[in-house]
Amino acid sequence: MRDSAEKHHYQAEVNRMMKLIINSLYRNKEIFLRELISNASDALDKIRFNSLTDPSVLEATADLKVMIKPDKENHALHIIDTGIGMTREDLVKNLGTIAKSGTSEFLAKMEEGETDVTSDLIGQFGVGFYSSFLVADTVVVTSKNNADEQYVWESDAASFTVAKDPRGNTLGRGTQISLFMKEEAYDFLEEHTIKDLVKKYSQFINFPIHLWTSKTETVEEPVEAEAEATPKEGETDDDVKVEDEDDEKPKTKMVEKTVYDWETMNDNKPIWLRAPKEVEDADYTAFYKSFSKDSDDPLAHVHFSAEGEVTFRSILFVPKTAPHDLYQDYGKAVDNIKMYVKRVFITDDFEEMMPKYLSFIKGVVDSDDLPLNVSRETLQQNKLLRVIKKKLVRKALDMLKKMSDEDYKKFYNEFGTNVKLGVMEDHSNRNRLAKLLRWQSSQDTEEMTSLQSYLERMKEKQDHIYFMTGTNRAECEKSPFVEALLKKGYEVLYLVDPIDEYTIQNLPEFEGKKFQNAAKENLNLQETDAAKETMEKLGREFDTLMNWLKEKVLSSGIDKAILSTRLVESPCALVATQYGYSGNMERIMKSQAYAKAGSSESGNQKKILELNPFHPLVKQLNALHKADAESDAAKDLAHALYDTALLRSGYSLKDTTAFSERMDKLLRRSFEIDMAAKVEIPPEIEAVEEATPEETVSAETPAAEEPAASTEAPKDEL
Repeated sequence: MRDSAEKHHYQAEVNRMMKLIINSLYRNKEIFLRELISNASDALDKIRFNSLTDPSVLEATADLKVMIKPDKENHALHIIDTGIGMTREDLVKNLGTIAKSGTSEFLAKMEEGETDVTSDLIGQFGVGFYSSFLVADTVVVTSKNNADEQYVWESDAASFTVAKDPRGNTLGRGTQISLFMKEEAYDFLEEHTIKDLVKKYSQFINFPIHLWTSKTETVEEPVEAEAEATPKEGETDDDVKVEDEDDEKPKTKMVEKTVYDWETMNDNKPIWLRAPKEVEDADYTAFYKSFSKDSDDPLAHVHFSAEGEVTFRSILFVPKTAPHDLYQDYGKAVDNIKMYVKRVFITDDFEEMMPKYLSFIKGVVDSDDLPLNVSRETLQQNKLLRVIKKKLVRKALDMLKKMSDEDYKKFYNEFGTNVKLGVMEDHSNRNRLAKLLRWQSSQDTEEMTSLQSYLERMKEKQDHIYFMTGTNRAECEKSPFVEALLKKGYEVLYLVDPIDEYTIQNLPEFEGKKFQNAAKENLNLQETDAAKETMEKLGREFDTLMNWLKEKVLSSGIDKAILSTRLVESPCALVATQYGYSGNMERIMKSQAYAKAGSSESGNQKKILELNPFHPLVKQLNALHKADAESDAAKDLAHALYDTALLRSGYSLKDTTAFSERMDKLLRRSFEIDMAAKVEIPPEIEAVEEATPEETVSAETPAAEEPAASTEAPKDEL
């Protein structure tokens, strides 16, 4: 047949393209089987479509299927389908030409070193079939189309031949691709390898995929019958033993035999192709466990189809528990979303299929509109993929929004930080994510509250959503900053996670209501006119004290001193400026792993000292200042109030030694201890034990030296 076959040489450009495909484009050799099965599925789809208008096209065989038959003896792998087949012209046109245009430009750019153009241009070339040469030295394609006779196409990647098959019509209709494998690809002839690849890439193909498999069975075989009994010499027929009829049953033995048969590889039908109302919860759970390898049931799922610029079907799941390394490896690419194109698995290695904060979502996406490209990188840059991502995010957030209160509470305990990260990272969905936030509240000591619930409970004329940050709820409740708010009945949100204050900074308002940090300036408590008038009078009374604190005593630590309306029981507090760091944020900034000691910008920010004019200590300070502004008592009390304000407000002391000395003075004054009183230590406590004369002599006299051991070998005795 080879002698009579037409021989064709690939054009120079195409030959170079072949080498490029084989050596560069395909990073994973195993995808050759995916490509060939996909081509077979397309051929089956075509014949099935033609049969809708002309049933006679299925006369040769109506059984539409793909068959895979490994031949270890000849190192060959056969992929057979009963699809539409190819004519001689189709073989030359489809398998003899890689691309009709753009090849020269593509190769020129590649050879100039512009390696990144692969992702832009490779999608233009139908190169799936040529992945066969990744694993095979020679590829033989036998094909029979209803409109032509059976032909054989053969290639070694350098040239190809086409000839009529001398065996005649052996296929009936369809195509057989025979790969004569390279030595390093012999593993692809193993049954288990083929099964794994079919399950990984092609288990949801619309048509059955059969694999020629072998298995050892123990069967029962009859034992060869012995020669018929005849009378021996000297015996008569009567002497011959006659067996009962029961003894005449054929004797058998158990023998192990190797049996070959076709085994179906893709019994699983894609659940996402069914209407959601036809799928039971148990089916979703079973499917989730099968592809995610998770032993727990999913917490929630959404099954939908999208139409418009791109059409696709998808099922998304929320796991019940978060991975232990969810935040240690935050941002790392995960394989939770599996991408299919026409039921063919493409990849689960997309970096941006889901945003980082939704990387825990697991599911499948199947689209008929995306190209079956050779590389994951090509598909990842497809503009339709960005549309799919946008719709997946919307559906995932809707799924979370529709969860029951009980399930959402479980979800938030596991993935609440992800929602907060989403507010920081995904500004286009910020409002949707804000509705999913939950925080502790002064309104409820048990359950967390949503922002929507907070708005429903807001007081009339309340303009802000008040919040307080801290390390725990108790710290927030006891903070001086919330004293007046709680006394007046305002609800305060308690933000106790380190990420919370970052989240609020990226969420300036919710439903038109701005957020107000209770630990920052400009806290509006809706004072009455009478209250404002009273504070103005007190301001004039304390005016010289506040100037003295700002200009002299505490000039290095405060920006200004003012009278406060937010304090009730506390004498004073240090308030951050509108764009300064609160005590909680300053603590977080100093705790950063890469923060340099002593170089924290937050520690150098001046704060606002707010004084409670109704507190006895503040009144006493004002009296001491008016009596003698230079007295130690006034200065020590001012510093003590400032230091305690630092601690009450969540900040750290800069000079703990000076603080201790001032506290010592205050304690002496409180207990009427003389300031000049010294610490009296008895002489025997201060005395240092001296060595005795005997010990001194002993220490100075060296020990008698021992004779050195002789190194000379002993002489032989005579």
